[in-house]
Amino acid sequence: MKIVTTNSSHNKYAEVICDTIADSAKVRGTGIAKRSPEYIVKKIESGNAVIALDSGKFAGFCYIETWSNKTYVVHSGLIVHPNFRNLGLAKKIKKKVFEHSKKMYPNAKIFGITTGLAVMKINAELGYKPVTFSELTSDEAFWNGCKACRNYDILTRNDRKMCLCTGMLHDPTKAKKEGRAFNKKVWSRLKKIKQALFLNKKLKNVFVLTNRN
Repeated sequence: MKIVTTNSSHNKYAEVICDTIADSAKVRGTGIAKRSPEYIVKKIESGNAVIALDSGKFAGFCYIETWSNKTYVVHSGLIVHPNFRNLGLAKKIKKKVFEHSKKMYPNAKIFGITTGLAVMKINAELGYKPVTFSELTSDEAFWNGCKACRNYDILTRNDRKMCLCTGMLHDPTKAKKEGRAFNKKVWSRLKKIKQALFLNKKLKNVFVLTNRN
């Protein structure tokens, strides 16, 4: 299994990447934003993505988006092909794209919003910290991407200050001072918050795993 930075030789995988993302969203019942093969090709050719391949077969993918004049970075479209799931590949892809982002945009803050405990755990291990939405990008284009989510009304009702998603941020300036050791207390707190949220009777049937992670 190889996880590499993309280039034009990987354009042939654009369609299967889009299909895998769409199929995953259907299975989970999420309102994920659709990606076109043309958009994925742009990310691939610009080197703003990583791809996992197993003897030439598509295994996983994730790409980089920048916001607020490249002062913020977010990882999108994180996907693992069904044939390669439950092998820890998502974590490896996430780490690879995280390191790649730091090389390409060393001064940018890297963030994500998600309801997925697995993604939160990976983010915490990489040095992300839970933050309020006010600490994330104010770029309208980013938040407009949430319109496809079934919980968008919750976000708008709260003036974009909170939703079911948890905001997590890696600030390179603070990371240099604090180091990137995994903070077990942070992860424990996140887990308790999410468990309490989804046990709430009013929200017990609502679960959305966004890919804007």
